[in-house]
Amino acid sequence: MFMMNWDITIGSYKLKLLEKVNIKRSVELLADTAVITIPGSVFNKTIEVEDKLKVGDEVSIKLGYDEDLQEEFKGYLKAIKTDGGSLTLECEDGLYLFRKSVKDEELKEVNVNSILSNVCSQVGNFSVSCDYDFSYEKFVISNATGYDVLKKIQEEASPNIYLKDNVLHVHPQYAEIFGEVVYNFKTNIENKGTDLKYKSKDERKLLVVIESTDKAGKTIKVEKGTTGGDKMTVKMSGVTDKASLEAKAQQVLDARVYEGYEGHIQGWLIPYVDAGYKAKIVDDDYEYKNGTYYVISVETDFSQSGGVRKVTLGKKLS
Repeated sequence: MFMMNWDITIGSYKLKLLEKVNIKRSVELLADTAVITIPGSVFNKTIEVEDKLKVGDEVSIKLGYDEDLQEEFKGYLKAIKTDGGSLTLECEDGLYLFRKSVKDEELKEVNVNSILSNVCSQVGNFSVSCDYDFSYEKFVISNATGYDVLKKIQEEASPNIYLKDNVLHVHPQYAEIFGEVVYNFKTNIENKGTDLKYKSKDERKLLVVIESTDKAGKTIKVEKGTTGGDKMTVKMSGVTDKASLEAKAQQVLDARVYEGYEGHIQGWLIPYVDAGYKAKIVDDDYEYKNGTYYVISVETDFSQSGGVRKVTLGKKLS
């Protein structure tokens, strides 16, 4: 029988007691997060660890069975909370380091790479690896942190942004595959926590409308897709380059219009899977439904009673 095990360090302190851990990793959210919950007391004796921890401490979370542990999260302690009788430690990945103020300025005729190179020069010794071609007529930075700038770009342009080895990576959302995993309905998918729907391409008719405004207040509109189904409107500001708007519309369309599954599956700690993986879904009873999908997000819950993963699928790759 497998025994649940963990190795969690915060700064120089190693946790000895644990209630639960929740880790969220997603290519659609700017930062990966982790919430560690430890009991507030044991045998009516208050556990005091606040004096051993401080906001900004480095965090490493390794989880698994017996001695086979996988590092599931690496980042920094963002907040310490003592509500509800437990001690809750909120953590954020390396982009926490971008939560530093940057100077106010108005940038004109600028692309994503230039904006982020400017931010990196202000918040730390970071370089930029960017192959995402997206341009703004005007980009305003006002009373913001470097993190705020990254968040605006991620929300509007939807690149995958992450920090690795002091390099800020900015790539199209589906451009990188970080690994692969196989899920089979008969072996490693928990039906109780799984919510998948199989749809044909005709059932996913979608018209994508991208709207932006130029410096004169004029609305620029780009449409892609098919009428007669759903309509999705994305509003932006400062982007007047039509190629950028069309690329954004096509990206949204490609991510949502395909034949295959949508939704999420529930698995366990094994096999390991991360956002940005490709997941092969195998159904021995309905082989025509077999396919490989891009993993948008993974939410992992861990406690002494077990470990489960909610794996959300994105567009079909094959």
